[in-house]
Amino acid sequence: MNSLLKDLSLTNKLLLFLVVPLVFFLLKILSFILIPLISSMFIALMYLPLMRTLKRKKVPNLVSVGIVLIIFLLILFAAFLLIKVSSIEIVENKDAFLQQATIKLDSILLSLQENYGIVNATDANFLSDLAKNNSSSEGLGKTFGQVGSILTMLLMTVFFTVLLLAESVNVEKLIAKTIIKTRFASVKTFRRIEKDLIKFIKVKVLVSLGTGIFTGMFCYFFDVSFPIFWGLFAFLINFVQMVGSFITIILVSIFATIEIEHGSTLFLFIVCVSLTQVLYGSILEPIFMGKTFSINVVTVLVMLMLWGFIWGIPGMILAIPITAFLKIIFEQLPKTKILSDIMSGD
Repeated sequence: MNSLLKDLSLTNKLLLFLVVPLVFFLLKILSFILIPLISSMFIALMYLPLMRTLKRKKVPNLVSVGIVLIIFLLILFAAFLLIKVSSIEIVENKDAFLQQATIKLDSILLSLQENYGIVNATDANFLSDLAKNNSSSEGLGKTFGQVGSILTMLLMTVFFTVLLLAESVNVEKLIAKTIIKTRFASVKTFRRIEKDLIKFIKVKVLVSLGTGIFTGMFCYFFDVSFPIFWGLFAFLINFVQMVGSFITIILVSIFATIEIEHGSTLFLFIVCVSLTQVLYGSILEPIFMGKTFSINVVTVLVMLMLWGFIWGIPGMILAIPITAFLKIIFEQLPKTKILSDIMSGD
C-alpha cells in the first residue's frame, strides 16, 4: 500500500513537471486572445459600480452597456488624439533633434579619442542613416504590422468588455462553480477582488497621470524635445510596477543630455524628473494603496519577469493585478493559503 502511494506521489510530481511548462507554452501561444480577455476583465471591474447604479435606477441593461461603451470609446479616442499629437511633434522636430544628437555624439567621440586614444570607427552620420532606414518600406511595413496587431487587440478587448458587462460571462458565478464552492464565500471573495482591483486601477491611473503630466511639463520648461511624447511615455510605462520609473528616468536623462548644454541645468532637470517619480511612485502611491496590495518585492520582481517573458510589455502591465487576484484566491483556500503568506508583504 505504501509503495503504491509512493508511486502515485512520484507520478503526480512528474505530471506536474510536464504540465507547468505546457501551461506556460499555451499562455504564450494564446496571448493574442488571453491578453484582451484578461484586460477586459479588469476594465469591466472598473465599470461594475456604474452598472449597478444604473440597474438600481431601472435603466435597461442594454442601455447601461451602451453608456459604458461610449465612455470607454471616448477614453480611447482621447488616447488616440494624444498619440497623434505626439507623433506629429516627433515628425516635425525629428531632423533638428537628429542633427543636434549627431553633433553631440561627434563631440563625445572626439573627446574620447583625444583623452583616451579611442579610435573613432563610428560613422558620424549613423543616426541619420538609422532614421532613413526606419523610413524605408520595410520599416513602414513592420510599423503598420505592429499597429494592426495593437488595433486588433483593442477591438477584442472592447468586445470582451461588452460581453462581461452584459453578463454573457458571469465571472462571479464562474468563481463560485470552479474555485470557491461555497456560495457565501465566493460572493465575499468576488467582492474583495472587485474592491481591491478597482482601488488599484484608480490609484495607478491617477499616479501615472500625475507622473506623465509633470514629466512632460519639466521636458517643456527645460526645452527637451518631444515633451508630449515623454509625458505620454511616462504615463504608460508607470503601469509597469517598480521598473517603469527607472526606465523613465534613464531614457529622459539620456535624451536631455543631448540637448541641455549646461551641467547644472542638466543636473536640475534630472533631479526634477527623479523627484517626480519618487513622489508619485514611492510616497503617494503606497499611501493611497495602503495595505490593499501587500505583496513583497521579491514576488513583484518574479511576477514581472514571468509575465514579461510570456506576454512582453502587456504581461508586465498585467503582472501585478494578476498577482493580486491570485493572492486573494489563495487566501480563501486552506491548501494554498501558505502561498498567499509567501506572497504577502507582511
